[in-house]
Amino acid sequence: MSDSETVRAAELRDDLTDLLVAAGSIRSEAVEAAFRTVPRHRFAPEVSLRTAYANEVVVTKRDSRGVVTSSLSQPGIQAVMLEQADIRPGMRVLEIGSNGPNAALIDELVGPRGRITTLDIDPQVAERARRLLDDAGYGRIAVVLADGEDGWAEHAPFDRIVVTVGAWDIPPAWAAQLAPEGRLVVPLRFRGLTRSLAFEPAGDCLVSRSSVMCGFVAMQGAGEHRDHPVLLRGRGVLLELDEEGALLDTERLSRALDSVRTEVWSGVAVSRMEPFDSLSLWLAGVLPGSCQLSVRRAAHAARVDPATPNSCPATVQRGSLAYLALRRGHGGWELGAHGYGPSADRLAGLMVEQIRAWDRDHRYGPGPRIAAYPVGTADDRLPQGLVIDKRHIRLSVSWPDS
Repeated sequence: MSDSETVRAAELRDDLTDLLVAAGSIRSEAVEAAFRTVPRHRFAPEVSLRTAYANEVVVTKRDSRGVVTSSLSQPGIQAVMLEQADIRPGMRVLEIGSNGPNAALIDELVGPRGRITTLDIDPQVAERARRLLDDAGYGRIAVVLADGEDGWAEHAPFDRIVVTVGAWDIPPAWAAQLAPEGRLVVPLRFRGLTRSLAFEPAGDCLVSRSSVMCGFVAMQGAGEHRDHPVLLRGRGVLLELDEEGALLDTERLSRALDSVRTEVWSGVAVSRMEPFDSLSLWLAGVLPGSCQLSVRRAAHAARVDPATPNSCPATVQRGSLAYLALRRGHGGWELGAHGYGPSADRLAGLMVEQIRAWDRDHRYGPGPRIAAYPVGTADDRLPQGLVIDKRHIRLSVSWPDS
């Protein structure tokens, strides 16, 4: 790289860091210093400097079907997860899912007294991470080829475990290899949602201290979980559920989209810039047949216009569905629901009832308590609220009293 390119890379690195600070993704001096130091472009030699320092995902590998299997995470979510992890000098850290620059950022945070292990199941990804870390001057980071489901007991216990792949479950090894006052940061998927959760041990369970919306390449190996997306109207409308997705009557739901659309409005307004992520979590827990709906551009012409086209709260029952909608109003954007099918009025009305309940009881509160209990935990030992049973854990999502 020429001297001018090196200078340009430093300028772009500072521009990206300034952007993340302004957006609130970077909040601490330590994470800011790490982002101003790590040469992200050294881990993305296939793309231009400008692309390497854009606040975007850089895809590094696809499978034979074109599905992304490895990537450099978006810098913004890297920053948020590092802030969630609260990594300090001298800590021992396990990263599950190797991409290179994130391990380098962690190395800057732990300093010379810390120890980092980055692990990946894919030999090509692990080899690439090893080579690029060495080239960038981070040769002391241990790169391990292994299945993330098992963690890495050889270097345990870890003060922090940071998972950079989308997980559907929390295997016992992660909790077992976590230090008593450690923290696990993991993008966990449930009810069609993915949230980066910062878990800490609390007795026999893990309790999340923060929740951030995100998206990640899915975990491979023993922890792989296949979702059951349901396509309606050809390839225009997609419903994402947990296990029950395979049981939906796609023909009836597709026909429902041809029915007269029901619109029910709540009187609850939000500004265009106001985050209302907690509403998605609330609706996922209280609506029967809860799922996430996404649309492609062609579906808009078919009168399917959700509040957030890429992932919108929805509810499905038999041959009917409803989803969260927005319309411009005097107080900003009014929340409501669009319904389709024989039960459109009832489902849209139910969603609006729950929008009002969220606005009344939880909109300005601390958000839900999300905890992971060992599988087999009795119902009477779980908080009231949504319980999602997975292979290794019982995930509890409970809300404080209004």
